[in-house]
Amino acid sequence: MSPGIGLMDRRLKTKKDAVSLAMAGILKEYKTESEKIKTLETKYDDDVGDWYVALGWDEKRAIVKMDSVLAKITEIKEI
Repeated sequence: MSPGIGLMDRRLKTKKDAVSLAMAGILKEYKTESEKIKTLETKYDDDVGDWYVALGWDEKRAIVKMDSVLAKITEIKEI
C-alpha cells in the first residue's frame, strides 16, 4: 500500500530546487543560455503541492509548473 499524497516526502523542498528544475526545463525546451534566464517570480501552491516559476529570457517569458512530490515538470506555458 502506498501512502497518500500528504504523507509523501516532497523532492522539491525549496524555492532553489524548483528554480533549478524550471531552468533546466527551459534550457532543454528552448535551447538558450543559462546566463540569459532570469527568475521573475516563484509560487508554491499548498493545496495542490505544485511549484510555479516564472522565467524570462531575451524577449520571451514562460511559466513552468512542477509537481513537488515527483520533482517533474508538468507544464511549460509561454506567455
